[in-house]
Amino acid sequence: MEYRMKRTDGGVQPSLLGFGALRFPVNSQGQVDEAQVSEMIDRAMKGGVTYYDTAWPYLNGESEPILGRILSKYPRESYCLSTKLPCYELNSKEAAAERFHMQLQRLQTTYFDYYLLHMLNKDTWKKAVSLGMVELMEEYKEKGLIRYFGFSFHDSYEVFEEILNSRNWDFCLIQLNYLDTDFQAGLKGYQLAEQKGIPVQIMEPLKGGLLARLSPEVAEPLLACDPNASMASWGMRWVASLSNVGVVLSGMGAMEQVVDNLNTFQTINPLSEQERMAVEETAKRLRERLKNGCTGCRYCMPCPAGVDIQSSFQVWNNMAIDQDKALTKRNWGAIAPENRPDQCYGCGRCERICPQHLPIRSHLKLVTEQVEAFLNEKNKVEQFIS
Repeated sequence: MEYRMKRTDGGVQPSLLGFGALRFPVNSQGQVDEAQVSEMIDRAMKGGVTYYDTAWPYLNGESEPILGRILSKYPRESYCLSTKLPCYELNSKEAAAERFHMQLQRLQTTYFDYYLLHMLNKDTWKKAVSLGMVELMEEYKEKGLIRYFGFSFHDSYEVFEEILNSRNWDFCLIQLNYLDTDFQAGLKGYQLAEQKGIPVQIMEPLKGGLLARLSPEVAEPLLACDPNASMASWGMRWVASLSNVGVVLSGMGAMEQVVDNLNTFQTINPLSEQERMAVEETAKRLRERLKNGCTGCRYCMPCPAGVDIQSSFQVWNNMAIDQDKALTKRNWGAIAPENRPDQCYGCGRCERICPQHLPIRSHLKLVTEQVEAFLNEKNKVEQFIS
């Protein structure tokens, strides 16, 4: 396992591969499969993963308690623990203090190695400053309750620049992958942090798993370079080739993903020029097909109307990328009628909290129209052939 960031005050060095606790596997009842998660974390620990990241709202609030229970069987000095303050839903410094101490209890710890202001944008940053939340976290750092203080970001580069220049941050967490180089902070933001000597952590290196599920046509340039490499490994290597990246977070949801990531990160080989060109061509092909930039983070859920927003967009994107009618029919059929996009009544709650700032309501209308048209076209062809 590769390690880049300096050791914490407790003597733990964060692993380059970080285990994100947003996408734990669930059972048939929709509950987190805690036994399976425990096995995955055991395997990650054995493979050298020392960085574990969560947040208050992940998995409908279950992520922190589950991670706390699982990690409690390991010595506290054997791993780095990271979580985030949901300042977007807190309206006072006192509420922030209360939430922080609840997180300590939920994660069964007396301190956080890394603590972040969660999902900062222009408005939440202004709120965090005006209500004294930044000042409060600085006090907690002085007391040893926080060892490194940073922020996660979802807004334009200009806002990122303002926040990054506002104080001497210990680190920052941005969304970056080979498809989203100009999105939000993007590569330009990464370069600014590098210039300022601020370590960068990466979320969504595979864009919610999209970059791990490429059709052969889209992935042709990568397959020509190395037909045996997993699609996920290309996305991970692209991000890890950036020298100021200290942690790459992967929301692993299955044991095979843990194993594949461990194989990739045991020895990171920076992309060669030929490989970099292959990745750029793959990104170009993908952009030409992609309908929607959903990463599957599920911050928009639950939908008041019952719409399964993530699955709807996943079907839509996969339809466009793969052009596989049988697969589209199966995936569309897996969404219950009461959870389909046509149930949306346009309240707009999802758009107000979407980190990607997607026009979700208008896109949901397009999902139904285009998927149904795609499937009806297939039926017509079948009727003609018969």
